[in-house]
Amino acid sequence: MPARGNAVLPLVLLPGMMCDARVFGPQIAALSSLCGLHLPGPLARPSVGAMAEAVLADAPPQFALAGLSMGGIVAMEIAARAPERVLRLALMDTNPLAEAAEMQARRGPQMERVRAGGLAGVMRDEMKPNYLTEGPRRAEILDLCLEMALALGDEVFCAQSEALRDRPDQRAVLSALGVPALVLCGRSDRLCPVERHELMQSLIPGSVLHIVEGAGHLPCLEQPEETTAALRCWLEV
Repeated sequence: MPARGNAVLPLVLLPGMMCDARVFGPQIAALSSLCGLHLPGPLARPSVGAMAEAVLADAPPQFALAGLSMGGIVAMEIAARAPERVLRLALMDTNPLAEAAEMQARRGPQMERVRAGGLAGVMRDEMKPNYLTEGPRRAEILDLCLEMALALGDEVFCAQSEALRDRPDQRAVLSALGVPALVLCGRSDRLCPVERHELMQSLIPGSVLHIVEGAGHLPCLEQPEETTAALRCWLEV
């Protein structure tokens, strides 16, 4: 595990939209005895900057940082705001670009539907079908995704939707990074395709790209052993 002097460097884990720490369940089980894990509360602010500040306010002085999907977007903002505190960065199934106009246009109707009591329907009809590739645990993982979303609720959905809609482009941030970096994604990720991760790897000096076969947007659950192994290698650089 990464060391800071004689101390083990803590690992901060940031989940994706409408996910909680359960999305990292296999990694928490595998890594908790090896390094201190820091699991922030719900990322429930209406801007990526406000989310980043909330994480930083409660995070250790220095840490390794891993973010999945929306958590990766927040992780990039944290690295921009406090580069001296982020000593390792892992970006998983995420996107460094500002949101495309087409997706921005979809956010408003989604939020209206959720405010009218349709959170379960939005997750079931518009989000969950894009999460995973086919596999024996697909139904189980999708059920967990819905459980996490319903536990977080309508207000968190709307705040996160606003934050993602208005997020900044982070390519300049990635080019300025000077820490060990892992870029990881599922081969079949439709939300954040491989090309986005190849772009990130090309921007981050010395970064490692790891593509997980047999996984979509949530390799941490779809292929947990391979994802954990990649994180372990990144932590031990």
